[in-house]
Amino acid sequence: MQLMSVVLFISAVKALVGLSQNRNVTFEGFKVLRVNANQRVADLKAAFETLSVIELNHNHGYGAEATFDVAVPPEHLEAFGALNFSATILSEDLGADIAAEGPLGEYPELDDTGLPALSWFDSYHAYEDHIRYWADLQASFANNSELIQAGLSFEGRAIQGIHLWGSNGKNSKPAVFFNGNVHAREWITSMVVEYLLYRIVNGYGNDSTVQTALDNYDFYVLPVVNPDGFVYTQTDYRLWRKNRQTRDNTTEVGTDINRNWSVGFGGDGSSSNPGSETFSGYQPGDAPETASLMNFAQALAADKGIKLYIDWHSYAQVILLSYGYTCDEFPPNIDRQIQLAGETAARIVQPYNTTFDYGPGCLVLYQSSGNGRDYMTDAAGTEFGWGIELRSTSYGFLLPADQILPSGIEIWEGMKYLWANM
Repeated sequence: MQLMSVVLFISAVKALVGLSQNRNVTFEGFKVLRVNANQRVADLKAAFETLSVIELNHNHGYGAEATFDVAVPPEHLEAFGALNFSATILSEDLGADIAAEGPLGEYPELDDTGLPALSWFDSYHAYEDHIRYWADLQASFANNSELIQAGLSFEGRAIQGIHLWGSNGKNSKPAVFFNGNVHAREWITSMVVEYLLYRIVNGYGNDSTVQTALDNYDFYVLPVVNPDGFVYTQTDYRLWRKNRQTRDNTTEVGTDINRNWSVGFGGDGSSSNPGSETFSGYQPGDAPETASLMNFAQALAADKGIKLYIDWHSYAQVILLSYGYTCDEFPPNIDRQIQLAGETAARIVQPYNTTFDYGPGCLVLYQSSGNGRDYMTDAAGTEFGWGIELRSTSYGFLLPADQILPSGIEIWEGMKYLWANM
């Protein structure tokens, strides 16, 4: 096996039979590799089971160019090397990368207006603190916001967030709809969504860009739409992806909420295998979280309509447009979407030189059937149904805490342009 060491710390993981059921998995000594499949995808996937190799969620390219990020347990490194795949070492120790994220932070003090301090973005936080954070944000902006609930998770947790509006009153303008932490392990997504909320609440009344955006659109923001999975990543298995849904006739746990929407359901880029990280479920919306989000979207669409939807993910640094379920068809306004996405990416790069690709998801990343942005585009009439994959291709899902605030700042620059020009 050809290995080129690079100074990268990346991590993402596919839960497999047995390992996914363990509690408090540390991943100590797991090595993370980017493997060139070289038309041997079947051989590589066979190793996932026989050698307990963990498939990463992020891949690049197709056919001869296809690569897979994988985590190999220390006891199987020699056997995996004997398979003679060309690979690059991305991390020498997955467990050390998890430790480098830092401990969960304390709740910050409130300022004179009741707004939590900016130090919130110095660390990641327990789920219960996120709930408190949304409540404090809303209370500090009480005349222009309300707490909302879209439904319940499989384990009965509220799928909740904040609705914000401008000078015309609530429910008076087309919707901007954001959701984060669809995939449980992508902690940076809820933090960035909360940074956008913080800037809106703090800026309304003294920032003309914020004032115009909130006066033109009602914002509906659900920072953590997979609360069961999110909690599980904090208590048992840091790199869990799916929800925590159990089903009859299988011991496997979890449905990929972002493969369970009705548009493109069951196509390529999803799986009918309950043990797969991209398990779609057996029918559209049979994951309660997805069903709640579809119902919520339809209510917004039937009211004033949805101007913009963004489903926040990590890691790839790319703005994903529809479609993901097909590489051969595109929304009628795709040229306008590409232009807007390119200009948005041009603003994101300015603070820290973080480059974002952009384009139809099936072409610029990979095929993904049954995803949220395609549903929003085709079934909810959303003008701009997007997904944004945040930093970083060099750290993977385990983005160090000192990159939370820079991630929020760069995305804020892109959003200000997008809201003013869409």
